[in-house]
Amino acid sequence: MGKTRTKLDFDGPRVTVQASEATDLVARICLGCGCDAATAEAVADHLVDASLCGVESHGLMRILQYAEQFRSGYLSVSATPEITATERGGELVTGNGGIGIPAMTLAVEHASARAGESGMAAVAVCDVGHTGRLGAYAEQGALHSNLVIIIGGSGRQNWRQVAPYGGRKALLPTNPYCIGIPGGDRGPVVLDFATSKIAGGWIYAARSAGAQLPEGVLIDRDGNPSRDPEAYFEGGAILPSGGAKGYALAVTAEMIAEAMIGPATTECNWLVLALDTTRFRAPSSMQESAEEVLAELRACPPAAGFDRVEVPGERERDHKARTLQTGIAVPEETWRQMLALAASFSR
Repeated sequence: MGKTRTKLDFDGPRVTVQASEATDLVARICLGCGCDAATAEAVADHLVDASLCGVESHGLMRILQYAEQFRSGYLSVSATPEITATERGGELVTGNGGIGIPAMTLAVEHASARAGESGMAAVAVCDVGHTGRLGAYAEQGALHSNLVIIIGGSGRQNWRQVAPYGGRKALLPTNPYCIGIPGGDRGPVVLDFATSKIAGGWIYAARSAGAQLPEGVLIDRDGNPSRDPEAYFEGGAILPSGGAKGYALAVTAEMIAEAMIGPATTECNWLVLALDTTRFRAPSSMQESAEEVLAELRACPPAAGFDRVEVPGERERDHKARTLQTGIAVPEETWRQMLALAASFSR
């Protein structure tokens, strides 16, 4: 089994789980919570894919959080996303208070189709729970010759996670950005990042696994540096990525997601933009040109401490190809909690 990609300071035991076994377990938990078969399948496929790609913060352990939110009524188990229009003519996908994975899937599919018709499309996503790994949606849109941009924010009254630059109190959500664009011979280029130094999911993953966080990403409620995930849950804050730059991106996301789209319900609001790249250049020409750029970057001599220069999006695809063969290395405690949760529905 290859080295597990993780941001956690964790050398505890892991269990190796095949993708099919993990998919079955997550789906059973969703069904036990009351989700219909389509939602259970969508959530299971998405979380397993994230773990296969090495994005542990948005992978299997998320089902523990989702199940708690289903059970508490925070998320509706019966919700189905739908496409509507605002009073001013904007297109909107509403999740009707359900988990955000089916809603974001619908939004990106709809925006991509509309871009194919008119060249560009903009769709807002509202009233949804957690939407999962954004890179998965952007990559799918890019595979259909679209440039896809996803920006999220709002809901800060309930999701005060990140301190503003120069501050020590959590005021903002993690406000992610994601861009997917057709790339070279190895597939799309995908940029997917939170505007905080670490995604909130890594803190939940650390807590679930009994791990510590990296240095320099978290402060406690008194503003002191901490690596303990519990410091976050006891009133601490994540720091903005890149200092003032990450903070500025987060503020811009708030302007888009709240000032423009409106106050969030359930969790966050999202803006999905899609642009048909074939309006500018034939796909084969774009791919050839992209590969010239990317091949030159990969060929760059690596700096000290690096094995090679990588292209955004390729690491996840490479990790998935390996993990489909070797299995997913899940922290033993996290897997134990998942098994216990699934078993609780059959008692």
